[in-house]
Amino acid sequence: MDRGPASPPPTDAELATFYREHLQRVILPFWLGRTLDEERGGLFNCVDDVTGERLSDDKFVWSQARWAWTAAHAARMAERGLLDVDADRLRRHARLTADFLIEHAFLEDGSVAYLLTADGAKKEFLPGKGHDISFYADCFVALALAGVARATGEEAYLERALEVHGSVRRRLASGTVRSEPYPLPPGARAHGWPMITLNVAQELERALRAFGDARHRELAEAALGDVDDVLGTFVRDDGLVTEVVVPGDRTSLLARHVTPGHAIESMWFVIEQALAHGRDDAALEAARVIAASFEAGWDPVHGGLFRYVVPGPEGPQPAGEPNGPFERLIVDTWDGKIWWPHSEALYAGLIAVAALDALGGGDPDLRRRLREVHDRTFAYAFATFPNPDPGVGEWIQVRDRRGRPLRRVMGLPVKDPYHVTRNLLLAVELLEEGLPARTTDC
Repeated sequence: MDRGPASPPPTDAELATFYREHLQRVILPFWLGRTLDEERGGLFNCVDDVTGERLSDDKFVWSQARWAWTAAHAARMAERGLLDVDADRLRRHARLTADFLIEHAFLEDGSVAYLLTADGAKKEFLPGKGHDISFYADCFVALALAGVARATGEEAYLERALEVHGSVRRRLASGTVRSEPYPLPPGARAHGWPMITLNVAQELERALRAFGDARHRELAEAALGDVDDVLGTFVRDDGLVTEVVVPGDRTSLLARHVTPGHAIESMWFVIEQALAHGRDDAALEAARVIAASFEAGWDPVHGGLFRYVVPGPEGPQPAGEPNGPFERLIVDTWDGKIWWPHSEALYAGLIAVAALDALGGGDPDLRRRLREVHDRTFAYAFATFPNPDPGVGEWIQVRDRRGRPLRRVMGLPVKDPYHVTRNLLLAVELLEEGLPARTTDC
């Protein structure tokens, strides 16, 4: 069993070593040894969360694209000596996965299918609902292609990524995006919309800069517009993030709940973009939101972050009869302790502290709270999530409130290759190369 110490190593160098070794011994071997489709591209990640046994050959485009970005980014880190893994293998498979997506995932109108078979045939996830049921799949494909472009030096991938990004922006502007299997009521807007377009635009900006393409300025402006949308539309006076803005509705569960892990993830996107472009005000506000979201989401009894909470005296448990599939998800899974919010809090806590230090230190109490975001999450996550069977590895990603394995679907029916791997990779970059590696030099 590969569990970490009760508290993080005392120095940045030792913490970087811990995260690097966890990636190399526990996380990446699972994906590289068990899941890759070396012939067609992509990965088989419809697997049992505990045993790693394959349950289906289906390929969810969302996950395939996330893997392509992750493999491409890890390859570039390995080439810089930050990771002791086979960069050529990672880059080759990232390219193979991108090619698989280009060949099979796109529909005639340029949007992206949600689900494919092993050999790339389009398959309906929700019978009768069609193939393009979630624009988030399109966004992850854009991220994948931008990442593969940087890893391979091939601009054609980047041009295709820009096309996908443009298509997503147009559909969002026209109100024609779909977000199944949890659709929103008419007129509602999700915090996840500008959050994901921010992440896509900033990755495209970085790729364009790497290729010396002047269009990076347009993407920077788009991403900064998303920063202002996230902070101006969704951040509440108490520093928490409204997950769904429903016009004329402040009382439904959909309008009242918050998703602490999502807010924490969103805010490190904001910090990176803000610091890269001199928006110190936005970076400081995002740091405050990280601290507030962590405190609102932390389970005082068993530790760890709740999936959903209702802030205030009536919470944290969401109460009432759910109206629709989104509210049903909130009520049924609110107290789950799942992998991705914890991995997001690890990286967000580190970069928020680094941002505060770079901006002159600021409020020492805020700095202490932000350090706790990382340190308390570290102690909980590494005592809870790593699979106790070293022959399997990775994390058991879905846990109940007490931290016990919970065999139920929370999102896609897959084991996810993205959040843990991505955030540990970014933590190593930040700790080894400093804040500019994740902002101005990213």
